[in-house]
Amino acid sequence: MATPETRNTPEIGLSPEALAKVTGILNRLLADEFSLYARARAFHWNVTGRHFKQDHALFQEEYEALDEIIDDVAERARSMGAKAQAMLSQYVANRTLPEPDSTTLTSEGMIASMRDGHEAMCRQLRTDIAAANEVGDDGTADFLTGLLETHEKRAWMLRSHL
Repeated sequence: MATPETRNTPEIGLSPEALAKVTGILNRLLADEFSLYARARAFHWNVTGRHFKQDHALFQEEYEALDEIIDDVAERARSMGAKAQAMLSQYVANRTLPEPDSTTLTSEGMIASMRDGHEAMCRQLRTDIAAANEVGDDGTADFLTGLLETHEKRAWMLRSHL
């Protein structure tokens, strides 16, 4: 039996059901963020063409930004009392983003694919924000709103390259 000193579940004003709902959202989000990260890595490695240097650097910026997002999402899940998914098999099972073949796309196709990924994240985050609000989790709703703004900006930057 846990003592008050050893209690490991958060008592932050949310029901266990609300915590389960938002941590489920966060772990699915983690899978999608990791999927988008892997896409940026693959494009960074496989991009070719006249704008190789610029595009190679662009995809590096993408995966570095996504690496920070992944860490933030995982830490948010932990702060809400859940274990963060950390296995590739979990990411594959829970992701909603498609996985493009980086060996068949042109550099423009790769940029468009990253744009599309960020825009898909924006659409899903809007739904996730509403779900967090429904269970009264203002903190997670605010966290997700910040991610939404980040993905909107990254999508805009990528659209500007096309």
